[in-house]
Amino acid sequence: MHSTNYVIMFVLALTSLVAIGLTTLREVTFDTAEMNKAIFNKREVIKAVADHIGLEPGQKVADLPNERVLEIFENDIKQIVLDMDGNEVDQNTVQKVYKGGLAEHIDMSKEKKKDEKDRLLPLYVYSKGGNTKYIVSVIGSGLWDEIWGNVAMESDLNTVVGASFDHKGETPGLGAEIKDNPVFAAKFRGKQIYGDGEIKLNVRKGGAKDATYDVDGISGATVTADGVTEMLQRGIAYYNPYFSKIKSSK
Repeated sequence: MHSTNYVIMFVLALTSLVAIGLTTLREVTFDTAEMNKAIFNKREVIKAVADHIGLEPGQKVADLPNERVLEIFENDIKQIVLDMDGNEVDQNTVQKVYKGGLAEHIDMSKEKKKDEKDRLLPLYVYSKGGNTKYIVSVIGSGLWDEIWGNVAMESDLNTVVGASFDHKGETPGLGAEIKDNPVFAAKFRGKQIYGDGEIKLNVRKGGAKDATYDVDGISGATVTADGVTEMLQRGIAYYNPYFSKIKSSK
């Protein structure tokens, strides 16, 4: 029978070997994991302009090879980082906070925790064949945790051409439908964002009353739907200073 000291030493040695193995595995797979995460985030942005990237009939953005996703981002999407006054922030300055310094590197969850005046905003401009779309990123709170999304608009900076949403912990079959049910995001196409000088785009429980601005809510997910409305109206408003500069330059 082994002594107590032997058992203790054996357990410590085994624990150390497991820890070293897990650490090594993490280091070996880190770059791949980061690449996969980056491609996933790019794919979510592209979903907002899915109708304009030349998909085959019946094809979805989820079906695109990773290489194609990277190609679209490289050739057709300009990445801009803004401050809350609508000024473009140069890549070197952003790199002091986020490695890479591009819009895709902005962590919206971290930015949400900052004072509003200090936040950075990612903006994506999709342009191909003279067709320009602006894609904004927004983040808010659902029933249980954070929700977020991307909203694409025409060059008029008012007409929605597409949207994509995700969440951290909404209820499957209810609030999680903002991500899981493509019909929900599709309802935003063609809606107007602004009316009478304010943001009127919203998700309305009980059905849309104004077809110009209202999107039908999700049955049984009122809190999540209200969270989407708040997220859109507050998050898009952050981009108003930049949009005002674009409009004044036309």
